[in-house]
Amino acid sequence: MGHCMYPWPRLCGASSLLAFLLLLDGGMFSPSSPPTGLLEKVFQYIDLHQDEFVQTLKEWVAVESDSVQPVLRLRRELLRMMDLAADRLRNLGAHVDLVDAGFQQLPDGQSLPTPPIILAALGNDPKKPTVCFYGHLDVQPASREDGWVTDPHTLTEVDGKLYGRGTTDNKGPVLAWINAVSTFRALDEDLPVNVKFVIEGMEEAGSLALEELVQKEKAGFFSSVDYIVISDNLWVSRRTPALTWGTRGNSYFMVEVKCRDQDFHSGTFGGILNEPMADLVALLGSLVDSSGRILIPGIYDHVAPVTEEEKRTYEAIDLDLEEYRNSSQVKKFLFDTKVKQHLDYIFSKRNSSNQMTVSMTLGLHPWVANIRDNQYLAAKRAIKTVFGTEPDMIRDGSTIPIARIFQDAIQKSVMMLPLGAVDDGEHSQKEKINRWNYIEGSKLFAAFFLEMAKLH
Repeated sequence: MGHCMYPWPRLCGASSLLAFLLLLDGGMFSPSSPPTGLLEKVFQYIDLHQDEFVQTLKEWVAVESDSVQPVLRLRRELLRMMDLAADRLRNLGAHVDLVDAGFQQLPDGQSLPTPPIILAALGNDPKKPTVCFYGHLDVQPASREDGWVTDPHTLTEVDGKLYGRGTTDNKGPVLAWINAVSTFRALDEDLPVNVKFVIEGMEEAGSLALEELVQKEKAGFFSSVDYIVISDNLWVSRRTPALTWGTRGNSYFMVEVKCRDQDFHSGTFGGILNEPMADLVALLGSLVDSSGRILIPGIYDHVAPVTEEEKRTYEAIDLDLEEYRNSSQVKKFLFDTKVKQHLDYIFSKRNSSNQMTVSMTLGLHPWVANIRDNQYLAAKRAIKTVFGTEPDMIRDGSTIPIARIFQDAIQKSVMMLPLGAVDDGEHSQKEKINRWNYIEGSKLFAAFFLEMAKLH
C-alpha cells in the first residue's frame, strides 16, 4: 500500500489521508482523543488558506532583518521585524511582552540597539500542557551581488520552491507555528495546549542577551512550561521528515603566528627569516589528513562510542549521501585544549623565531535529548499523521546553543522538530523552503498540539 506524494494536499483530501492512516494503524485515535473531524477541519483550512500563509511569509522575507552587519539601517529593519511578529501574535489573542535587550557594543566604540526578545503566551489552563516554541527572525546577509539569481528579499516561487533569505532559517518555521495557532482560532476551536513563544532577533550574531533572559525568567515566564520545541534545523532528506535529538556542539580556535609588529620588505628580508605564513600553513596542515581524520593525538579518546541502539536508529534514516554532499558542508569538531597542545608540539619542531598563540574564541556544549519523552512520541505520531511515514531520528551537526541552555536552566524536555528539506540551503545564495514543507509543517504543528493534549 502506498501513499500520496507531493503535492498530495491538492490531490488527496485530508479525509482520504486520515482514512488511509486509520486503516494502516488499526485506529489512530482513542475514544477519549479529540474527534477526527477536528483534525480534518484543521487540515482543510490550512490547504484552503495556504496562499495567505505564503503571502505573510513574503511580507516577512521583505524585511531585511540582518543581524550580522552592524549597520543602523539594518538594525532598524530588525526592530520592524520584531514589531511585525509581536503584532501578529497580539492579533491571535496572545499576551506579548517585548523585553528590552539593551545595546550591542561594537569594537569601534559605537553601540547599536539590540532588538527586543518576544515573550508571548496563549492560554493558561492548568489542565493542559504548556508547549514553548523558540525561533528567531534575524537572517544572514544577502544581496544579488553574492550570486543570488533572484532578489533575496523578494519571495520568489519556482516549481514549488519559495526562494528568499530567511524562508527556512527561520522565518518560515516561526510562521508555521503561528499558522497552526491561527487555524484553531479561525475555526473558533479551543487550542489543545497552552502555547508560549520565545522569539529573538540576534541568533545569527550570537543570541545577545537571550541566556541572561532565560535565567532571569526561570521562575517567571518559564515556570509553567512543560515542553520546549525548536524548529531551526533541517531534515537529512528531501522527502523524509526528521526529529533531531542531539547536536554535537563546537569549538572555535584562533591561531596566530607573529614575526614583528610591522611588515618586512620581501626583497630585503625574503629567504633570511622564518616566514610566519609558512609556519601557519604547516600548523594548519597538521590538524587533519586528506580523509578528514583529525590528527591530534588523543582527540578521539573524548568521543563517546556509538551504541547498538544508535546504530539501529541510524540504519533506518533515509540518507542519500550524494544529495547530502551536494547541499551541505560538514565542519570538524575540536575539543578542549588538545588543539593547543598539538600545535605547540608541531611549532616547537620548526625551530621558528616567530611567536605562536592559540586562543579559544567560542566553545559550545553538545546537547542530547531523551527521545522517550512524551513530546517525542507526540511528534512521531503527528509526523505519521501528516506525512504517512516514521521520521528519521537524527543528531545534527548544527550547534543551536539555546537547546542546551534551555535544558540546563529550565530542566524541561527540549525537542528539535525541523521543517526544512536537506537542500534548503540556509545561509546560502539559494535559500528556500518548499511550499509543501511550509504548508505541511503548519499541519504538523497543529497535529502535534492535539497529540500532546492526548498524552499529557
